[in-house]
Amino acid sequence: MPFLLYTGISAYVPLFLLIIAGIGLGFLLANLSVILGPSRPGIKKGLTYESGMDPVGTGHERFSVKFYLVAMLFILFDIEVVFMYPWAVQFRQLTQEFGMFPFWEMITFVLILFVGYIYMYKKGGLRWA
Repeated sequence: MPFLLYTGISAYVPLFLLIIAGIGLGFLLANLSVILGPSRPGIKKGLTYESGMDPVGTGHERFSVKFYLVAMLFILFDIEVVFMYPWAVQFRQLTQEFGMFPFWEMITFVLILFVGYIYMYKKGGLRWA
């Protein structure tokens, strides 16, 4: 077992070298275009790019609360799928190993998410008109 001979800080030297090389390469590549590229600043280049359109208004416009409600609704759906899909795939194995505990845990999770759906409904996040 030759890997047991590496004890102490000397075992981490390759890891430190890899981290230093990664950080150095990141800085080098990020600044390479500044070093090698042409610099021709202009008024048009300094403008904000909005899909080929001239910018209208400031960048500090206020968004409607509806925008944030839709974002919260998306996060609720996203979290639900991310946690429920692996659970559903492994459900049979989980119930054999732990009994009905995983089922009741998922019911609790769905009830907590349901509170979020009720909040969305009351705030009008589910009305699209």
